[in-house]
Formats: sequence, C-alpha cells, structure tokens
Amino acid sequence: MTIRESGYHCDVVIVGGGAAGLSAALMLARARYSVVVVDSGQPRNATAAHMHGFLTRDGMPPGEVLSTGRAEVARYGVEFVSGVATGVSASDEGVEVEVVDSGTLRGRRLLVATGLTDDLPELPGLAERWGRDVLHCPFCHGWEVRDQVIGVLSTTAMSVHQAMLFRQWSPRLRFLPHTGPALSDAQTEELTARDIEIVPGEVDALQITEDRLTGVHLRSGEVVELQALVCAPRFSSRSGLLAPLGLTPSAHPSGIGDYIATDAAGRTAVPQVWAAGNVADPAKQLLGAAAMGAEVAVAMIDDLISEEVRGAVDARRATSGSR
Repeated sequence: MTIRESGYHCDVVIVGGGAAGLSAALMLARARYSVVVVDSGQPRNATAAHMHGFLTRDGMPPGEVLSTGRAEVARYGVEFVSGVATGVSASDEGVEVEVVDSGTLRGRRLLVATGLTDDLPELPGLAERWGRDVLHCPFCHGWEVRDQVIGVLSTTAMSVHQAMLFRQWSPRLRFLPHTGPALSDAQTEELTARDIEIVPGEVDALQITEDRLTGVHLRSGEVVELQALVCAPRFSSRSGLLAPLGLTPSAHPSGIGDYIATDAAGRTAVPQVWAAGNVADPAKQLLGAAAMGAEVAVAMIDDLISEEVRGAVDARRATSGSR
C-alpha cells in the first residue's frame, strides 16, 4: 500500500523552504521517504544581495541558493506547495497541516523550519535599508564594510558586544548609546581602549543621500556621518502555526529573542513534530541552519524506521498467533 493509499499525502510535511527545510528534504527524500515542502516565499534574507560564509556558495544571491536547492530536492520527488501554513493538529497516527488556499495536508511527521523575523527598532528609514547598509551580523557583512565608518546603534545589552565584533573589521567605529542600557564604567573603558568613539544622544532618523546611508540625525540636531549602521534586532520565531498544539516560544538564554524548544535531536514536546533552523536556534547562520536541517532529518529517519520496525514485528506476531 502506498502512502497516499493509506490516506496520507506524504511521510513528512516540511513547513519552510529555506536552508534548513530544503536540507532536511534532501536527506529524507534520499532515504526514500515522501516529502511535501510548504513555503510562503518570504525568506528572511530576501533584502540581502549576497550571502557569505557558506563554503562553495560564498557571495551567491540568497534567492539563487534557494532555487538551486529546490531543483536539487525536486530530482528526488519532493513536492512543493506554495502557501502559508496557519495551523496544525497531531495524533498518534500523524499530523494535519492547514495551508491557505491548499487545504489540509496529512503526513506521518511534521518538520517546522519556518525561521524567524527580525523585529527592528522603530526608526524612520531603518527598515528600508535593512540588509543593505543597516546590518547586524559581522560574519555576514563585516568584510563588505571593512575599514568603513560604522555606527553601532545601542538598543539591547548585546550592542557593546556587537561593537567589539565589528571592531575586527574596521577601526572606525562610532558607538551610539541611543535607547540602549546605560554603559557601565567597565564597558566605557573597553570601548575607549579599542578606540571606539562614543557619541551620546538619541538617534531620530537616518540620513540617506543618493540611495545610500551617509549618517544619522540625533535629536539634538547633530548629524553623525557614517557609511554603515549596525543594530541588534529582536529575533522572533515564526511559530504561530504551532500554537494549537500548545507549542509556544521560549525566551532564548542569550536574550536575543525566542525559539521553539526541542530535544538534542530536534523533536518538540509533541512527538510527531520536529523543528530545525532558526525557529529552533535563532543564533544559527545559513550554513549552520542547513547543517541542522540535515541532522534533524537523520534523527527523523531513525524515528520513522523504528516505527516501521515496531509495526512489522506486531504484524508478524499477529500473523503467527493466528495460525
């Protein structure tokens, strides 16, 4: 009996077609499990022109990475559904996923790889420059702004740490206390020792000249000249569809946002539901998210095989007992 004849659409429904979801789909499909990937077509890194730190793919546009990945997994029979998953139910038999305009998908397991959203400070012009010359990750963008005049907008307790990181790429840093926590004497000493200029005052707008960032305006009226601006967003997991199962986000220990808690293998508190990528670890970069997707898929394969072995043993016992 095929998976569809049994009433299921597939063995595994994956919600999220980014690096983690596609990597998991590849591993599962190569293990001869049927997979349906539900994707909203709204990747977090859509505003970035290039991605970095991914060996063999460094500098490639994020959209090209995803289109290449989709083509690779499609060769193994993975199916794609374009749409937004709005909710899920689970039982001992499997899961049902509600998708806008596509109805209900039924599978034996669900892997959530929906990623996260960047909740940015409310500052005129900032969201429009996000991923261009308003940045947060030195490992993603540090090389591209090396030796430039970089401002670090303090909004969280992580801002001083961000400044210390970006100092590796440029000696021309300006720390903007803005609305962040008051600097301790030790932090002030550390910033000063690293030749990071502290510019007091609250920022009220970005200065854009000929479609590029050239500085920020302070409420005092002063303009601070910059070529790039760094700020720390709050990371919010895209996990609303899991609410009907009682799976709600937990605060990340680092204070950077929230995530869906799993065990070491990627299984949530609901046995049929797994999570991988930034929805389960907001600190993962693209390469790490892809690796996590593959690792969780391997654990899911082991889980599915174990279930099949139990079923085969029970069937054999039932047959033997009836003779």
